[in-house]
Amino acid sequence: MPPPPAPLSIEALEEKLQQCPVVADLNAAKRAAAPTTSTLTSRLFAVLFPGSPATNALLATLYISGPPNFLLALCPTDIDPSSLSVMVAFAVGGLLGDTLFHLLPEIFLGEDSPEHVRFVLVEPNRNLLLGVAIMVGFMAFVAMDKGLRIATGGAGGHDHGHGHHDEVAPSAAVVATGIEDAKDGVKSRKKSKKDVYSKPEAQAAAKEINPSVKLGGYLNLIADFTHNITDGLAMSASFYASPTIGATTTVAVFFHEIPHEVGDFALLVQSGFSKRAAMGAQFVTAVGALLGTLIGIAVQELGGNGGAGAICCSPFTAGTFLYVGTVAVIPELLETGPHKSAELRKTLVQFAAIAVGAGIMLYISWD
Repeated sequence: MPPPPAPLSIEALEEKLQQCPVVADLNAAKRAAAPTTSTLTSRLFAVLFPGSPATNALLATLYISGPPNFLLALCPTDIDPSSLSVMVAFAVGGLLGDTLFHLLPEIFLGEDSPEHVRFVLVEPNRNLLLGVAIMVGFMAFVAMDKGLRIATGGAGGHDHGHGHHDEVAPSAAVVATGIEDAKDGVKSRKKSKKDVYSKPEAQAAAKEINPSVKLGGYLNLIADFTHNITDGLAMSASFYASPTIGATTTVAVFFHEIPHEVGDFALLVQSGFSKRAAMGAQFVTAVGALLGTLIGIAVQELGGNGGAGAICCSPFTAGTFLYVGTVAVIPELLETGPHKSAELRKTLVQFAAIAVGAGIMLYISWD
């Protein structure tokens, strides 16, 4: 008996399908219906990301690390981290929108092609493995968050009120009691401003920072550096998966970086850093994103220029985005104060910000 034919790969099956007369007719109809001009979004992405996956990943890292850090020059030193809740809500909408509207559909169904129609071959085991990869990404960040909490004596946390540590990231390893001391210190200095300036000894005391607050600031920098490494890994994995996934991931992470950087900046100032020193420290932690991107590029190139590495990394990225957008950030948005009317208005604004962030990602994905 002749040996049974070897099973066809997905690529081989796709090639055979494209030779079918019915599929050829569908391809012709698709090309005829395609718009003659590219959309504004696609033209913008083509300008921002004109090179290879490695080049585009490095450019994306510069985009998400540079502008948010330069914006810190415009931030006042007495900014209240809790005032960032609307920005955090907007970032949640962007992260969840990118995950639900773009990453997950393309992970399970693949990316559309402008030249020809594509058919989805249902492979239950493959779908299960993709689901496992998403769960691994989610649980990996749970483990990192838990590990940092244990390392800091159980007082860690992922809180944008004091600093964000993401996605695309480990939670902020800050000493909670120290942060509360910092908050109380800021409030007391505001309330006793006249006394401080009227008594030299009181002014000197106001400049003293609780050691636990200083420790919280330095631990926050360590966790921030780690978080930025994971951002870089996400950038490289997404661009090797596809240019579109890379572009939308960059947008989602950029949305999240702004409240993250401002929150960390406020914490460092409360920890005793000068404005210049706090900005410098944030630039140093941004090196972590570049390091993560270079590591991701090396892994992708050594693994065959995208291939299986990108297929595995995209579900992992989706899992991390789900963790950051839900477990790590949503609890902060659920916090409420004693004034019901004010909290109701605040909640409506937060929901509106989430809708705007998700709407932008929906528009990009739809285009």
